[in-house]
Amino acid sequence: MNEETLLGYTNYVTKLFADEDDALTECRAEIAREGMPIIHVSPAQGKILYLIARMMSPKRILELGTLGGYSAIWLARALPEDGKLITLELDQHHADVSRRNIDRAGLSSKVEVRVGPAADTLKQMQADGEPAFDLAFIDADKDGYPAYLDLCVPMVRAGGIILADNTLSGNILDENSDSGIARYNKAAAAHPALESIIFPVLRERGIDGLLLSIKK
Repeated sequence: MNEETLLGYTNYVTKLFADEDDALTECRAEIAREGMPIIHVSPAQGKILYLIARMMSPKRILELGTLGGYSAIWLARALPEDGKLITLELDQHHADVSRRNIDRAGLSSKVEVRVGPAADTLKQMQADGEPAFDLAFIDADKDGYPAYLDLCVPMVRAGGIILADNTLSGNILDENSDSGIARYNKAAAAHPALESIIFPVLRERGIDGLLLSIKK
């Protein structure tokens, strides 16, 4: 499938099912203005995240990798009025931008941005007795994915979901690959507490993967 066809399919799905409102459009525009990497989920994938969350009727969502808050907006819109999304971001500038975008979307009361290395923050949350989450979305540094899986599994309730982005990226077809994504995929597939599958998803630059795991 050539790039033009992929882009055509992506635009078709986005226009039909994931048309953005002003808050989402402005969020992406501000990410670009601030010189941040354009690595957030696509509108169509944001809609997928939203619908998966909606199906669960979650009260608590955990996100690893805030960037500019684009995926956080999609996920937080699936929460009830008393719901909570905690999103973890390493970079203070990214966190500041995300807070502005989340506030513009009217979601500040539901979303908390915590700054620092995700693994350290997760360990502290566990030590503090953080209540269990219904859904976790991992979209942070790829080398850290295997450690994030180990940390997230005990923080998600039985029947809850762990999602991981970019799981068809890199050299995963190499059986000897030691990339973070390859190790994450293998760990999720073999984890005794999880049932998992990768969904291929359309992106502007090609096909990627969203790995979905349900905690037994």
